[in-house]
Amino acid sequence: MGDRSANPLASGGLSEDEDFARFIVNIKKATSIDLSQYKENQMRRRLTTLRMKYGHQTFQDYFAALTASDKIRNEFLDRMTINVSEFWRNPNRWQVLKDKFFPAMLKDNGRLNVWSAACSTGEEPYTLAMILDSLGALDKSSLLATDIDEGVLAKAKDGVYLERSLRDVPPAFVSKYFSEADGAYKVSDRLKKAIKLQKQNLLLDSFGERYDLIVCRNVMIYFTEEAKHLLYGKFAKALKPGGLLFVGSTEQIFSPGQYGLETADTFFYRRVN
Repeated sequence: MGDRSANPLASGGLSEDEDFARFIVNIKKATSIDLSQYKENQMRRRLTTLRMKYGHQTFQDYFAALTASDKIRNEFLDRMTINVSEFWRNPNRWQVLKDKFFPAMLKDNGRLNVWSAACSTGEEPYTLAMILDSLGALDKSSLLATDIDEGVLAKAKDGVYLERSLRDVPPAFVSKYFSEADGAYKVSDRLKKAIKLQKQNLLLDSFGERYDLIVCRNVMIYFTEEAKHLLYGKFAKALKPGGLLFVGSTEQIFSPGQYGLETADTFFYRRVN
């Protein structure tokens, strides 16, 4: 009995690895989120910190608490989806989109179909909306923004941000598209109305099709190689021929040809046919 009490996991008869493996299975059943598709070391370390915050010795106990409390469940989702976002992140890449790709697309198409995948709290789709509006194309474009976390989608819908999130936004755009109140910045209703926010599980759900541009940045780095391969294939099929996939600065695709893509510029990939 002394040995069992010395090991907090022994009461459940599970090793630490078995305890975490069962947690992954239970989460998938309860939420359709497949944690096995994420890099295990990063995800396990992050969730262990969160579990211990609430004093749970095992993931089995943590799962029970998670299913009983909206607060704990929402914090789990927020931590799991790694919501780090800001407007115009890596500004020079957005400038390439604004000056090079969008004008070419608009010359060929009367209407653009754009998707911000894993949009987090909305900075990315609002950046897209600002750029499209500056080019006179917002009213003739369709802009979808999706994320698995309903909490961050609610924040995106509110459209209220701290000043640090706007540090890379051109001053003229700040003046035009934001109003300041109580130390925060609220995005204009014009941009809000232009974006359709929707819950989506990238790994599980089907994608739309014939997008001119798909933006999915700083998300793929958290997935396993198998999950990345699946997603790049799904993104490529969702693009129209000639459409672009815009990825993050640490997510270069080294063999885009296997997905029917080619490099169009740094971190931009074009569907070949």
